[in-house]
Amino acid sequence: MPNEDLDALDRRIVAALQDDGRLSNVDLAEKVGLSPSPCLRRVNRLERDGYIESYRAMLGRKRIGLGLTVFVGVKIEGHADDRATTFEEEVVAFPEVIACHMIAGEADYLLEVTVPDLDAYQRFLVGKLLNLPLVREVRSNIAIQTLKAGAPLPLGHLGAMPPGR
Repeated sequence: MPNEDLDALDRRIVAALQDDGRLSNVDLAEKVGLSPSPCLRRVNRLERDGYIESYRAMLGRKRIGLGLTVFVGVKIEGHADDRATTFEEEVVAFPEVIACHMIAGEADYLLEVTVPDLDAYQRFLVGKLLNLPLVREVRSNIAIQTLKAGAPLPLGHLGAMPPGR
């Protein structure tokens, strides 16, 4: 259920920042139709209230030597107890795991793992993931080609219009 606290200007601000997080406040204000001071106050509130969680650079994985992405389905033993929390804490601490989701279906968790190559994935799998005590089963799916990644969140359900429209 979307939060009703976002008005049309807030929605335009978050859409514009998703499109380009490097916009200066002056450029952002112009894009959404505000003067800079009220725009900055709104951005600060959106950050403080958790609508905007962070800003970061999207790096080219292959360009920095991380050419292999593997989606790993993990089944664990006894996922309804405190040991599952320990498993989660350990998995999210692995730098190779760039996303971790608890899921419903054949697996209990779906991990997105990014490493330089297949040898590095084998070292991660055998040396780290399979050493966790609760891991019962692992299924690895190697990404052949990435067609879309790191896209902005869809905001249509909020009634957001693209900036400048």
